[in-house]
Amino acid sequence: MLPIIYWLATTAPTASGTALNPPVAKTDPKTDTVHGEARVDDYFWLREKSNPEVIEYLEAENRHTEAMMQHTEDFQEQLYQELLGRIKETDLSVPEKMGDYYYYTRTEEGKQYPIYCRKKGSLEAEEEILLDQNALAEGHEYLEMGVYKISPNHQLLAYSTDTTGGESYTLYVKDLNTGQLLSDQIPNTYYSVEWANDNRTLFYTTLDAAKRPYKLHRHQLGSDPAADVLIYHETDESFFLDVSKTRSQAYLLMELENINTSEVHYLEADQPTGDFKVISPRQSELEYSVEHHDDQFLIVTNSDAVNFKLMRASVNNPSRANWEEVIPHRETVKLDSVSAFQNHLVISEREDGLQKIRVRNLTTNEEHTVDFLEPVYTVRQGRNPEFNANTLRFNYGSLVTPMSVFDYEMDARTRELKKQDEVLGGYDPSLYESERIFAKAADGTAIPISLVYKKGLVKDGESPLLLYGYGSYGINSDPYFSSNRLSLLDRGFIYAIGHIRGGEEMGRIWYENGKLLQKRNTFTDFIACAEHLIAEKYTASDKLVIQGGSAGGLLMGAVTNMRPELFEIVIAKVPFVDVVNTMLDASIPLTVIEYDEWGNPNEKEFYNYIKSYSPYDNIETKEYPHILVTAGLNDPRVHYWEPAKWTAKLRALKRGDNRLLLKTEMGAGHGGPSGRYDYLREIAFEYAFIFDLLGVEK
Repeated sequence: MLPIIYWLATTAPTASGTALNPPVAKTDPKTDTVHGEARVDDYFWLREKSNPEVIEYLEAENRHTEAMMQHTEDFQEQLYQELLGRIKETDLSVPEKMGDYYYYTRTEEGKQYPIYCRKKGSLEAEEEILLDQNALAEGHEYLEMGVYKISPNHQLLAYSTDTTGGESYTLYVKDLNTGQLLSDQIPNTYYSVEWANDNRTLFYTTLDAAKRPYKLHRHQLGSDPAADVLIYHETDESFFLDVSKTRSQAYLLMELENINTSEVHYLEADQPTGDFKVISPRQSELEYSVEHHDDQFLIVTNSDAVNFKLMRASVNNPSRANWEEVIPHRETVKLDSVSAFQNHLVISEREDGLQKIRVRNLTTNEEHTVDFLEPVYTVRQGRNPEFNANTLRFNYGSLVTPMSVFDYEMDARTRELKKQDEVLGGYDPSLYESERIFAKAADGTAIPISLVYKKGLVKDGESPLLLYGYGSYGINSDPYFSSNRLSLLDRGFIYAIGHIRGGEEMGRIWYENGKLLQKRNTFTDFIACAEHLIAEKYTASDKLVIQGGSAGGLLMGAVTNMRPELFEIVIAKVPFVDVVNTMLDASIPLTVIEYDEWGNPNEKEFYNYIKSYSPYDNIETKEYPHILVTAGLNDPRVHYWEPAKWTAKLRALKRGDNRLLLKTEMGAGHGGPSGRYDYLREIAFEYAFIFDLLGVEK
């Protein structure tokens, strides 16, 4: 048998010098029979994370990537300094008032992570450092914060950390009066924890073997976590469990949901030892979320409303039979959420692909919409922790406008800019232009594309263009500002976002038409966007770069198999590419819950459909574009072996001399490096890969 990898001793000339030939992974066929069909997987063995040969293969790929990119190291450093030079390294977030305190984070030059602080009474008061993430990260290559929750009396802090990227967090409690950690330490927690109003009781979730939050526990400070009360055990493997608190601070909510069904239970936050009560028992494909105001629950639901509507019910009897309509369903407007303040209701919705914020005065019932003037933009509500406030904080940005924090006075209808992210080095937004155009999909559907470029663009097909896409889970790819992107735009690039089906940019039906047995719409939409950009002479195939990550990496793999000649360079970050094999294995995190996204391949119809587009299953002996693939060894969402297997099979079958590089973070997870400087170096690496191949001058 051949060793796991071998290196040819010769060197192969390249346009930029010489480099070792790539590692070749051994084949060790594993055969399974599915629906009467024999499936042979030559690289199944790469799943054996504890096998030293697997680690050696990944490290060999990393060495090859380093060798192939060695000639760009000076350029990478230049790009890193360029990216770093635009950010304000020592900076401060806009303080957020909670009770008598102002909470904020700040960063210091040379430090990777934020410092969490507060001041009491006024912004002129003495600073109190609550948590320094840099200190927590000492001795660790990776450190990510999970939760950060201040107790109602502001004397305690519950926070959690992960040091591997595996997204299993250890929960700690800190006494903010003494600065000391309490003895309470709880491992294997996830992204939700909530304080009861007694300041002594914590509710938290824990993970099963498939990294699914499936149990809700109640913990009394000072007690042994092993004796914590189990409040709920979710036995349906397709459901996740979450705990939250209403903005009124009156109720704790236990939320159980899968991709298309939800169930919410409530408990008075003043009665932590009481029993949670269900609002409406789960019913397949019925979704709802809950907010609280006064003596009513406000319920956003898709009950007979594909784009969702708003209902209300008494807190004394909130069962579905008692729901009353507040905002009706609208065919052209998607209701995303509502936020209740004491005197106002803030309504977040989406129309024609653009986000809207509507404000309703709960005393007069008068309504108005907050105006945003740019043609393409992104707006997000802030946390707004003060229930009694008449001011709404929101974050606004666009492809040309840096992220800006506004305080909006809901009665006076006036806004105050509290902060706009500084772009150092003299950024002038008037030198750039953004627009929205539409491509026609194969079935005639108009697909929005957001674009940004430097003014003076000549549409002659000579401009390099980076087209980004995602298109899954109903997640929207809203246009936002990135100072990093200026390194593209200032070198003549166009940046484009394809708002393809599978997201919800154009309403809920946009998502429904890009999932399950209509998933191929996502891929053909993206191809239509690329073809339109070429036809309109924004770019040409030999200058077209495409990028996507996770489920967007599935998009990259699928369209590269379908139309490899259409793209010059592909950046596939932690790509979900082994769809059939992953969805056949219920032990893998996210598999069961995602049957409602991709389909269950144990059913033949879904098996055949998924197999028709799964990137790993459709690699052919042909030429492929230049491809850069990234992976995280500890990634619990897209396991490292998916990009590794995809790369190995591509190496074996692809023809031609186009580059194929795999770069695996050996101490990180799905999001890559946790530190902000490390993140910038990753961006510099990707840009150097692109610029080098396109011959872009430094």
